[in-house]
Amino acid sequence: MAEGNGTTLPEEFILIGLTSHRETSMVLFGVFVFIYMAAIFGNLLIVSLVKADPHLHTPMYFFLSTFSILETCYTSTVVPQMLFHLLSVKRAIPLICCAVQLCLFLSFGITETFLLSIMAYDRYIAICLPLRYSLIITKQLCIGMVVASCMGGFLLSFINTAFTLRQSFCGHNKINHFLCEMPEMVRIACEGTQQAKMTMSISCVFTLILPLLLILLSYTCILVTILGSRSNRERRKAISTCSSHLAVVTLFFGSVLSMYLRPKSRTSMVHTKMASVFYIIVTPALNPIIYSLRNKEVLQALKKLMGTGGKCK
Repeated sequence: MAEGNGTTLPEEFILIGLTSHRETSMVLFGVFVFIYMAAIFGNLLIVSLVKADPHLHTPMYFFLSTFSILETCYTSTVVPQMLFHLLSVKRAIPLICCAVQLCLFLSFGITETFLLSIMAYDRYIAICLPLRYSLIITKQLCIGMVVASCMGGFLLSFINTAFTLRQSFCGHNKINHFLCEMPEMVRIACEGTQQAKMTMSISCVFTLILPLLLILLSYTCILVTILGSRSNRERRKAISTCSSHLAVVTLFFGSVLSMYLRPKSRTSMVHTKMASVFYIIVTPALNPIIYSLRNKEVLQALKKLMGTGGKCK
């Protein structure tokens, strides 16, 4: 046991994982490897397309490529270790590795929620204030908002991780999950959980509720503008530019909120793991598909990239 600041920390944690059955673990390993590779390939492809095609050098696609990078980092903090544990008998993770995973997982996830709200704000300016768009959404502002999102994500993540590791676990080191997740670590602690729970609740307000409210406010204004437009062409264009982002927001926030707002029942842990699988593994693989299939500019850039051997003119 490691001790510090009056706390008792185990040298390692045991992750229960998704299943203890060997055959099921092998099947899940194959499925998750395929989905993970699809997620990495899809998101890196989006980044490559935005970088290669000058037509995509706009704020909207700058945010999209940044989001794709975050998705790649986000899923990579969990999936490789989870795949290794699916083939392992002892699913142990050292304390330091657990702390690093928790901190990175939270930081990338929180940054994504901030970035999704920024992307909604960008669409609000583009549709509701089109004549002032280039004056408001400047390159400096785009970079500043992304940097601020990353700094805020890492700061809140560090605070949450610190409060989680200040708890005393009293010899309990089995986490009923496939990753080091704050709610489950708080659940197995025996002392000092009040501060961690309060920190987690406050963080949820700033990282989930407020970004979601900003997104809903932006889309409410967009909806009012679309309904007030006399041109069907402008309506279709506005809907097409927002539909992809709105689908990603629904997938991300829907799965996360369904986990944190789940009812306390006997099946809630199963529900938590399934929701975690969805937003950690499945959603990062679906997002590039959503943006490519519902976005003509991305599809054109992809066709150009494939047709010219990687040279976009």
